[in-house]
Amino acid sequence: MGALEGLRVIETGSLVAGPFCGQLLADHGAEVIKIEPPARRHGPPGGDPMRRWGQGKPLWFSVLARNKKTVTLELSHPRGRELLCRLLRRSDVLIENFRPGTFERWGLGWERLRAENPALVFVRISGFGQTGPYAGRPSSGAIGEAMGGLRALMGWPDRPPVGAGVALGDALVGLFAGLGTLMALHHRQRTGEGQVVDAAVFEAVLALLGSAVPEYTEAGIVRQRGGAAWPGVAPANLYPCADGEVLIEAEQDAEFARLAQAMGAPELARDPRFESHAARAAHRSELDLRIAAWTRPRPMAEVLARLEAADVPAGRLYRVPDMLADPHFAARDALVAVAHPEFPNLWMQAPVPKLSETPGDVRWAGPPLGAFNAEVFRGLLGLSGTELAELERDGVI
Repeated sequence: MGALEGLRVIETGSLVAGPFCGQLLADHGAEVIKIEPPARRHGPPGGDPMRRWGQGKPLWFSVLARNKKTVTLELSHPRGRELLCRLLRRSDVLIENFRPGTFERWGLGWERLRAENPALVFVRISGFGQTGPYAGRPSSGAIGEAMGGLRALMGWPDRPPVGAGVALGDALVGLFAGLGTLMALHHRQRTGEGQVVDAAVFEAVLALLGSAVPEYTEAGIVRQRGGAAWPGVAPANLYPCADGEVLIEAEQDAEFARLAQAMGAPELARDPRFESHAARAAHRSELDLRIAAWTRPRPMAEVLARLEAADVPAGRLYRVPDMLADPHFAARDALVAVAHPEFPNLWMQAPVPKLSETPGDVRWAGPPLGAFNAEVFRGLLGLSGTELAELERDGVI
């Protein structure tokens, strides 16, 4: 049994941020009922748009909706909202990531939801939060990364900023929303009261900036892009080898002394330019050139072997094929194969973190649209076959 076994979550979000929060809870045993708009005879196709996203094949939904029970329900229809309220009376958590004000326009603001279920935890995910002058603006994970201060720091100083190559802002806010959910549930366990979790993408990104804010307010320093290097930290960079590149981080004094020894240049650790953290940061360019001169003629395997023997943190830049071939990934079950009727070679990342007594798992990949309609609407809400047929005819499910 997963750690969250017995917890029922209603997920009304789409795209990445809300569903990622739901995925984290489902991975660890929560019953997550994912609500999607039904297929329509005319107009846009039904379901979460993520069902159609992915490179080569539409695979992203298989990961985001894993372990979830997918049902169709048109929330813009009064009957759909009535059924949602019936579900919420039997549930613990509601996740939504519509633009702020959408639930209120449907007559489903917090006061109404709390009246339906005083113990409900209402998780609201948006670009700018539920309050403030920007609350109603359209946004996205990338916009949150930009306005949260991260995009300006990503890339090389002489080139425009770059993205991370993954939905970083969406994943971060989903992660913080999941953490907020557990906090609210702990509070509910003590008091019996539900509450609202207000998670904004820009604030989730802002939370990662570490000392960037006080560096400006106290020292007047505006952090800049540093490429592969850490600002104010050395050595911590990507270094060329004869057949690729390795990332080396040896910013602590003891680590740097071991690196110098592995390079056959122990005197570097006693050099006034490099003998302390501050000195190495001030002379980072000189130090990087010295390390690169040592790594460049050597193959990656030799550099990594020497650094491992010297207890210096270092690693290659992995891509998915490297992960699938790595024995440590296999030993940790970091990647798992998941059965799927359409995709015979479906692998995905395993749930994290690993719990010793109640580990998470991937029980099934993202299911077809409406796959659990009968189980949820008949089994949980007790609707008859005739009622289901009427609801389907009227476009409610």
